[in-house]
Amino acid sequence: MAQTFSIFLVILTVVSGLIWLIDSLFFAPKRREKAMVTGGKASDAELPYLVDTAQQIFPVVAFIMVLRSFLYEPFQIPSGSMMPTLLVGDFILVEKYTYGLKDPVTRTKFWDIGAPERGDIVVFKYPPEPQLDYIKRVVGLPGDRIFYRQKQITVVPACPSGQDCAKPFIVPMKQVDNDEFVQNMVPLNRFVEQLGDAQHEILQHPILAASPSQFYRQPGTAMDEWVVPQNAYFVLGDNRDNSRDSRFWGFVSDEHLVGKATAIWISFEFERGADSMLPSWIPTGIRFNRIGGLQ
Repeated sequence: MAQTFSIFLVILTVVSGLIWLIDSLFFAPKRREKAMVTGGKASDAELPYLVDTAQQIFPVVAFIMVLRSFLYEPFQIPSGSMMPTLLVGDFILVEKYTYGLKDPVTRTKFWDIGAPERGDIVVFKYPPEPQLDYIKRVVGLPGDRIFYRQKQITVVPACPSGQDCAKPFIVPMKQVDNDEFVQNMVPLNRFVEQLGDAQHEILQHPILAASPSQFYRQPGTAMDEWVVPQNAYFVLGDNRDNSRDSRFWGFVSDEHLVGKATAIWISFEFERGADSMLPSWIPTGIRFNRIGGLQ
């Protein structure tokens, strides 16, 4: 849907701009000349409805296209796979330029600015179904070897030949109190995790765990081990036992990256009682305390 809207914006911008340009070059001078011949002023020449409409909408749609394609784009969080960092009803802003500028139609990168860092929250095209947008956290960078064993992440950083490389490390986690997040009447374990320079919180189910036999199999590795290819990333949801992520379908290539999630600009509450008459899509409140930057 997002890609379809991008294409629609580009087409509308190009068509309205062409109408304005062609009229300015060929038809507007004739209208002004005709108005002056009949004793009026050049400014009295009446604009055709189509041209007037094009002139009105072109600056608006051009601004929206540039803003949405190259700077920032809003996204809605539809599921709980990134709890507790992101909740259903959060609306986030995604920086489109952080990882390079891409053509909004073909999604071909034409200006390489930067690359994801460990710990970034990224929006990307879901590899099995590129028409869908997913959001997860970057855990593995190109060349890294990732292990996920007993709900613990171990990273062996990429080490090009001849370089002094970082040593393998277990991603540190510290359990904290949880009185908020429950799944099927079972309180979830809540941890503070350190990935990169920033800390963030994750959730784990105290009983349920995915079997490694369900994981994405990469030739030459164990069932719970992956080597991140070049120009690709290994991503996980913060709600670790309720997230379909790289463990199950593989890696996110650079070409599928949309941008970096940087802030929550509004957050709606949708919880209501069973006797509520309101449709489920109507918010019941605004969570002002959630508005702000992301870690």
